[in-house]
Amino acid sequence: MAAPGSSDYRYERITDWPKMPPGETLGVVSRVATDSQDRVYVFQRKDPPIVVFDREGNYLGAWGTGAVKEAHGLKIVDDVCYTTDRPDSVCVSFTLEGQPLMELGRRGVHADTGVVAKNWLVERAGPPFNHPTEMMPHPNGDIYVTDGYRNCRVHRFSTDGKLKMSWGAPGKEPGQLHLPHSIAMTSDGTMYLCDRGNKRIKVLSPEFDILDIWTGMGGPNDISLGKDGNFYIAEQEYDHKPAYVCVRDASGKVITRLETRHVHGVGVDARGDIYAGLTVDRSVDKFVRVR
Repeated sequence: MAAPGSSDYRYERITDWPKMPPGETLGVVSRVATDSQDRVYVFQRKDPPIVVFDREGNYLGAWGTGAVKEAHGLKIVDDVCYTTDRPDSVCVSFTLEGQPLMELGRRGVHADTGVVAKNWLVERAGPPFNHPTEMMPHPNGDIYVTDGYRNCRVHRFSTDGKLKMSWGAPGKEPGQLHLPHSIAMTSDGTMYLCDRGNKRIKVLSPEFDILDIWTGMGGPNDISLGKDGNFYIAEQEYDHKPAYVCVRDASGKVITRLETRHVHGVGVDARGDIYAGLTVDRSVDKFVRVR
């Protein structure tokens, strides 16, 4: 099935790409990420939470049964899996084989952020965590966590898990956040933060100086950096427009938008193929780059 795209970025979509074992199906798919060998890791809201495929969609295995209450964030950096368990308010890193390496937060203990509105706007900012959304290591060695569903902050931790600082307040002003939902980082340390409730991406320094703000999008669910230096963004439906996977260059310019089913997570492999993690449809669609 042909997918729309610009003249230099065209894709063919493979719907329901994963080839599950007979009799098995995926649960709600929250995130998708790839490792250094282009194996694809699907983070789902059922046991086992991590399901692994090769780039052709063949099932390779699964792990993590009992380790995650509800899957949310997944990033793979230097072949380490960084995850968030939203309702348990913990962030855990694992080896590619599922061995836990680090855990931040206390299971089931949530920061006091006051009243939470139906649209996830909180009354006040709080310390770590209250339903965190993404965990990712920075090139400077620190670990950053977006704490979004019942908080409005990004927390910075040292490599040994000590809190160094927290940034963010509830609202829509430039220095405020409304459901920080994902984060990506470039090798020079610049951070790209999905401020989902405000339908924008904030470009930040490691100290949270605002360098730029990208707008003109549906609420960004996820952002991943490709080997090509472009950013791949999962956009929610808005203003009667469908969901999209959007490709932007390093300056934030839109290269192409690919219409998709409701997409919550987006991964990209070394060849530039895109994997759309689908919550509502409980599957993964693959967009194969054809030029």
